[in-house]
Amino acid sequence: MTEGEMLKLSVEEFSRVQDYMVTCEKDSETYRRIKRRYIELKVILTASGINLTELDIIKE
Repeated sequence: MTEGEMLKLSVEEFSRVQDYMVTCEKDSETYRRIKRRYIELKVILTASGINLTELDIIKE
């Protein structure tokens, strides 16, 4: 898998994770687990030089 393909998959997963977060109650266990993956993806994408300004709808 190329770096470009990996970044594409990470951006797509970041978007999906945010969709799940929007539908969950913020005080639920599900939200806390999804948020952990959200943070991981945010770190990966930021370290890869991806500007999350437009992509990040959660802003946490």
